[in-house]
Amino acid sequence: MMIHKRLIGTVSESKKYIAGNVAAQWCSLAANIAMMTAVTGLLASLFYKTADKNSGFLTAAIAAAAVMIRFTCTLLSSRMGYLSSKSVKKILREKIYEKLLRLGVSYNGQVKTSEVVQVAVEGVEQLETYFGAYLPQFFYAMLAPLTLFIYLCFINVPSAVVLLVCVPMIPVSIAAVQTWAKKLLSKYWGQYTALGDTFLENLQGLTTLKIYQADGFKNEEMNREAENFRRITMKVLTMQLNSITVMDLIAYGGAALGVIMAAAQFRAGNVTLSGCLLIILLSADFFIPMRQLGSFFHVAMNGMAASDKIFRLLDLPETEEKTGCFPPDCDIVCTGLRFSYDGNSSDGDTSSNEGRKILHGIDMEFPKGGFVSIVGESGCGKSTVAAVLMRRNRGYGGSVKIGGKELSDIREAELMKNITYVSHQSYLFKGAVRENLLMGKPDASDQELWEVLGRVNLAGFLKSGDGLDTFLTEKASNLSGGQCQRLALARALLHDSPVYIFDEATSNIDMESENDIMREIHALAGHKTVILISHRLANVTASGNIYVMAAGNVAESGSHEELLAWGGIYAKLWNTQQSLENYGNAQRAYLDGHSDAAKSQVKGKDGMDL
Repeated sequence: MMIHKRLIGTVSESKKYIAGNVAAQWCSLAANIAMMTAVTGLLASLFYKTADKNSGFLTAAIAAAAVMIRFTCTLLSSRMGYLSSKSVKKILREKIYEKLLRLGVSYNGQVKTSEVVQVAVEGVEQLETYFGAYLPQFFYAMLAPLTLFIYLCFINVPSAVVLLVCVPMIPVSIAAVQTWAKKLLSKYWGQYTALGDTFLENLQGLTTLKIYQADGFKNEEMNREAENFRRITMKVLTMQLNSITVMDLIAYGGAALGVIMAAAQFRAGNVTLSGCLLIILLSADFFIPMRQLGSFFHVAMNGMAASDKIFRLLDLPETEEKTGCFPPDCDIVCTGLRFSYDGNSSDGDTSSNEGRKILHGIDMEFPKGGFVSIVGESGCGKSTVAAVLMRRNRGYGGSVKIGGKELSDIREAELMKNITYVSHQSYLFKGAVRENLLMGKPDASDQELWEVLGRVNLAGFLKSGDGLDTFLTEKASNLSGGQCQRLALARALLHDSPVYIFDEATSNIDMESENDIMREIHALAGHKTVILISHRLANVTASGNIYVMAAGNVAESGSHEELLAWGGIYAKLWNTQQSLENYGNAQRAYLDGHSDAAKSQVKGKDGMDL
């Protein structure tokens, strides 16, 4: 009943703590039995006026020793429960994190990040109670009635049998509730996950919702999901209350029946007064452990529902661990590269659902030490190519070879070591600037850090503050967008890999930052393989080769001059962008001129500004 063999086997370290917890509770029970025996014996002797000082002192000594033993056992039981739950949290969270590492950068293609966070935090917390309280209580609830039954059989067998027979009625009621509760709690966790996912999405997009005044709509949506979660929560609580009421009736009714049976046996002369009192005092102990088990049962059911989600995560299919190393000759050749987010990208795919496909058998070459750019309108597949090269998008069709070795045969660790990816959303962690930079090169000296910061034009800004110890808030929100990108570039430069992929690395930043970043990208070209993905064509003019993508295909390829001469898609995009940029520059010059004229009109007669 509620014993998950795989779960216990996964956290096998907790077994010794569970055993220690049960042993401590049993010792406490034995001490209580000894104390009740001594007390009832003293009461009977007082009733029959046969008591003396020695019997009183002996009873007091036994009671005092029993109290100390029970106190020590209670502390020990709590300690064992704490150690058990501690090991559970540590082991399960390590296994979840290790699983995510094995899944690699593409893990979010199989499981939502919000669900991972929920099972790793809330789910594991539920299992903490399962191991720290429910499992020890489960075994103790089996052991305690048997111990009492064996002991009371020496006092009066019929009373002991009646008490023992009533005990299984509690687990029977628990088992009856379990079938209903399992389905209900599965729905509960489903609603909980959905609510958490919606909340996280709305929180991340709160600024956008405010700009477009769509927060009211999303608020109503969240209210509906919250109401659904409230309803399922109330159903769970109602189920718990009803089952607790049934267990209380069984426990108190069984104890009352035991008392009545003991009194009847005493009246019939089948048991002594001290024996009758002992049965009355110990009758509740038959049911209290099982009653406490029933209280922990509902928390355990939550833990079981959470464990199902944890094992669903741990059982996600993993790609076979590759052993290939990154070849020194890092020419990258894509032949017939296909990719679809619906999973129909493999070479054996015959699906005609072309509308879901992103890449349609493209051919690309990125020579070692070359500077190659990929351009095109939004949605044409530029970033998908980068994701395939970084193996964030698995299950591609066709061939991607690096130095003649298939991309899928290279170990992910080797790939991450030799290819550096810089996007327009490169993540900067909360902490010091130094900590973020050392991710690129852990053994870098402060001199190296300052040197690379100087290359991206950030050294002066940081020296005006706390230098390398400048604290970054979450996602570096205390820096401007341009500063964030330059810091991300500095970290990438420290990584010093043979291949660099820049995916819209200059998007949404100021002109000065864009120039700084492009200067370093151009400096890398020649001795590093540089793949530049950019929407702004002015950044790709120096490329040795430019691939122009359209609707998942390579529409054109060649140098900047060749593509302009052909007068195709690239030439049209270039002319359009140049017209817009020239117009914008003219507007800025016009506004700057009028601003200077306005300033000259407010000069005083003495030539000073008013």
